[in-house]
Amino acid sequence: MSRSIGLAHIVRHDDGTASGVWGIYMLQSAFQPIFAFSNGKLSVTAFEGLIRPFRDGEPQSPMIFFSTCPPVDRLHIEALTRTLHLLNAGACLPQEASIFINFDPSVFTERSIADSALRDMRLVLHEAGIDAKRVVCEVTEQKSASQETLYNFIEALRANGFRIAVDDYGADESDINRIKELRPDIVKFDAHWIMQLMESGAGFALLTAMVASFEQQGIRTVFEGIEEGWQLELAEKSGASMVQGFALARPELAPTSFHVFGKDKQAPVTVPDAGEAPATVSPSPRPKRAFGRKVAP
Repeated sequence: MSRSIGLAHIVRHDDGTASGVWGIYMLQSAFQPIFAFSNGKLSVTAFEGLIRPFRDGEPQSPMIFFSTCPPVDRLHIEALTRTLHLLNAGACLPQEASIFINFDPSVFTERSIADSALRDMRLVLHEAGIDAKRVVCEVTEQKSASQETLYNFIEALRANGFRIAVDDYGADESDINRIKELRPDIVKFDAHWIMQLMESGAGFALLTAMVASFEQQGIRTVFEGIEEGWQLELAEKSGASMVQGFALARPELAPTSFHVFGKDKQAPVTVPDAGEAPATVSPSPRPKRAFGRKVAP
């Protein structure tokens, strides 16, 4: 079974999942788990949807795919990727997990465009059997055409009942002001910036203070790019709400094996001691280091 979404073509498969066709590309959804800390344990609380392009059956770089798409088509491509992620999330992810969906605010140059796109998105949610409260809309300022465009888009998201996450937070002055203005539900810390702060005692103290400040404002935090066990332990010590990265689980194409993380099925994962790998770890591409070795006591 198939259907068209804008200029895109959606193909439904027998297993309930969906893929998309855009020109010479076949597009598939991948999902990466996001884990929450609770009393020294880790459990899956959410998944981020990531697009994976293929050309003649060979995987292609998502960055290259998006860079080759004409700006005039970007709105349709955004609609296609959101639709794929939501249909596939409904088909193969635990029903209680939140779903992080990426948005480029710059394509919503008018409020009417945003409202129309979000109405279509709610129809897809209904088809996929997903409550809007499960959806976290992940936005970044860097791609926005203007501050007004960004703020109008955030207002449209809130009006439709979606939660909001700010991506790639790095504590520049613009980032701090953005958080004050947007008042998101969740802040995702930039992976490279986190790694730099974890390399020194002063940096780790700053990281911990920022997490505490957000928590006081009712804002939850996600540390992205966790690739080694020592980073995971420091993330827990900093008070971060959630973590995401290869040290915990790699993205999987739909249909995924992540149904095992359902509420009644998954066993919590203990945050490891020094030198120990988490139970769900995939091999890290970097050499292991002792937890917190570079952080002053």
